Amino acid sequence: MSSTVTVGDEIPAWDMPRVDPARMRTMAAILRDPYPVHWDREANERLGLGGRVINQGPLNLGYIVNMLHAWKGPRCVRRLTVSFGSPVLDEDHVTAHGKVIEIIDVAGERRARCEVWLARAGKQVVTGTAEVAI
Repeated sequence: MSSTVTVGDEIPAWDMPRVDPARMRTMAAILRDPYPVHWDREANERLGLGGRVINQGPLNLGYIVNMLHAWKGPRCVRRLTVSFGSPVLDEDHVTAHGKVIEIIDVAGERRARCEVWLARAGKQVVTGTAEVAI
C-alpha cells in the first residue's frame, strides 16, 4: 500500500458480486426493521419489484466503508456522508468506488477528501463524500 496519496487518485474498487437476500433478512432482524421490502418477496411483487427484496441502506453503506478500510485501514474513516439514489436489490452485483478530490489538514492530521459511490451496472446508486486519514 503506497503512502503517497494525491488529488485524482482512484481508490481501489471493492466488489460485492452478489447481494445476498439472507443477509438482508438477518439485518432486518438485527435492526428490528419491520418494513417488509427488505424480506417479503410477495409484498415486493405487489409493489412492482418483481418479487425481489431491497437491500438496507446500512449494508450499502458498509460496502463503501469496506472499500475505504481496504485502502487505508480499519480506523481511517473520519467522515462519511452519502445519499441513497436507486435501491439495490437481492442478487445485484455492486461495486464501491472512490476518487481523491482534495488533500486537507485537520488538527495536524492529513486527510483525503474523496468522492465515493456504489455502482450497479455502471450506474451510481449511492453517492457521497468521505474524509479518510492518510
